[in-house]
Amino acid sequence: MFSVLLSVYKKEQPAYLRECLDSLFTQTLMPDEIVLVKDGPLTDELDRTIDEYVQLHPEMKVVALPQNRGLGCALNEGLKHCSFSLVARMDTDDIAKPERFEKQIRVFAEHPEVDVCSAWIEEFYEDTSRVVSVKKLPELHPEILRYARKRCPVNHPATVFRKEKVLEAGGYPPIPMYEDYGLWVRMLARGCRFYNLPESVLYFRTSPDTFKRRGGWEYVKKEINLLNYMREIGFISTPVFCQNVAIRLVVRLMPNSIRGFIYKHLLRK
Repeated sequence: MFSVLLSVYKKEQPAYLRECLDSLFTQTLMPDEIVLVKDGPLTDELDRTIDEYVQLHPEMKVVALPQNRGLGCALNEGLKHCSFSLVARMDTDDIAKPERFEKQIRVFAEHPEVDVCSAWIEEFYEDTSRVVSVKKLPELHPEILRYARKRCPVNHPATVFRKEKVLEAGGYPPIPMYEDYGLWVRMLARGCRFYNLPESVLYFRTSPDTFKRRGGWEYVKKEINLLNYMREIGFISTPVFCQNVAIRLVVRLMPNSIRGFIYKHLLRK
């Protein structure tokens, strides 16, 4: 038995939320519970959409926060309402493939030592027929551990984890924009075991503006904040910290067209 954990805020498109929820309710292995956190007040249309699905699906539980608190805080609150040990993450503008949960839950059944299971994702524009890249990740734990010292080791929206292990690690840390990466390094530092399915289980919505948002000094500052946190908990050494900062400075401050090329052709497949 497992829960699905989502968080939605006022800028989400109702049509995207519908596509997301429809993909959850057409799985070959159905979730036993869906916990949807409203991260602050929503638009009337979003509220109507959520109410419609709650009426149709009694296994859907809604948690309303009075103010927008950001993704990490919203997910920490949502975890309190998840009834089962296994929790699957999902973003409200993405689309799960029909066999996503069947494949990932099977990993935990066959490999009880695994604490976090993610997978590849396919990034698309507008609709799933326009896949522009596939974000692949290393499969096995030793590779994941090495990879995590330089890049995020899992695809957050395609993750299933053991709730108790996340809580033991302190939940999502208050690191703006990098709450999930901060959590994974916390868990890895505590000896949690990771696995990534070597196939895509989810369509991840993106746009040409994505690469613009991944540039500029503000982005650099947030990344340095994350890297400093990784150094403070002993996950990376000072030389690795300096190397990571130097690489990110170059990528974040280069022209958007070049940064987009690097993401699509060098960091993706």
